[in-house]
Amino acid sequence: MRGGGILRGSSRDPDAAEALALLGAAGATLATAESLTGGRLAGAVTAVPGASLSYLGGFVTYATDLKESLLGVPRELVERYGVVSAECARAMAEGCRQATGATYALATTGVAGPDSQEGKPVGTVYVGITGPDGTSALTMELVGDRRRIQDRACREALSALCGILRGEQPPLR
Repeated sequence: MRGGGILRGSSRDPDAAEALALLGAAGATLATAESLTGGRLAGAVTAVPGASLSYLGGFVTYATDLKESLLGVPRELVERYGVVSAECARAMAEGCRQATGATYALATTGVAGPDSQEGKPVGTVYVGITGPDGTSALTMELVGDRRRIQDRACREALSALCGILRGEQPPLR
C-alpha cells in the first residue's frame, strides 16, 4: 500500500523534494535502477517526507548479471557497449520502468573509482531517464572522490527529471 509514510528529522535533498512535488502534481510515479550510486538515489528520494506518494521503489544492480536478470538489459548490449555506457543506462531505466510500472524511471551507471572501468576514466557517468514520451541518457564527466561523484550523479539525475517534468528539457525521445 502506497502513501502515508512521513519521515521526521530526515535530511532533504532540494532536487529530490522538487522532483517528488512535480511528480505528485502530475499524478506520476518514479522508480530507480542504480549501479554507480549504489542506492544513494533511492536514499535521496526516500529521505523526503511523503516520498511514498510517488516513489514506487528501485533496484541496486551493481553486478552485470543483475542488470541482465532483474532489469532485462540484453547481454548483447553489454557485450557491445559495456555497462558503463549511455546504452546501458537507457536499457536499465527502461527495464526498471517496465518491472515497476512507474511513470518515470531513472538509472545510474558509471565509474566512481578508484580505478577506471571498461577503458572509461573515473568520473564517467551515464544517467538513463525514461517516461511516457521515450527514453534518453545524460553523459557526464564528473570530478571528485567516489562519494562526490555518486552524490553529484544523484543530483544531476533528479535535476534532469525536474527539467523534464517542468517542460524545460527537450522531451524524451
